[in-house]
Amino acid sequence: MEAKVKVDAGICGFKTIIKATSEDNMNVNLKVVSPCEIIKDLASQYEALTPINAYQELSPKEESSILKISRVVLVANGACEACVVPAAVCKAIYIASGLALPKDVVLDINEGS
Repeated sequence: MEAKVKVDAGICGFKTIIKATSEDNMNVNLKVVSPCEIIKDLASQYEALTPINAYQELSPKEESSILKISRVVLVANGACEACVVPAAVCKAIYIASGLALPKDVVLDINEGS
């Protein structure tokens, strides 16, 4: 199965494309393309983990390896720890493995009430 996620990260202006593929609905390969240098660093670290076991990523017993690596890299680089790209990578992994159905996630962010 394959998942493709397009991310417009917001005020930073960077757009990221995430492709996740799995032949066995468990082990997932990732390709993350972004003009953001920090996301490029994350992408190389994600790819070093591949194939990623989707069941372990979703496990309630251990922290997601994607989110754990992301937090360290984002904080070390002074980037926004709330960057939506790592969550989108997790969603792509779940979809490529058949653990979730594809559905857009929307954050409608406005100032004030």
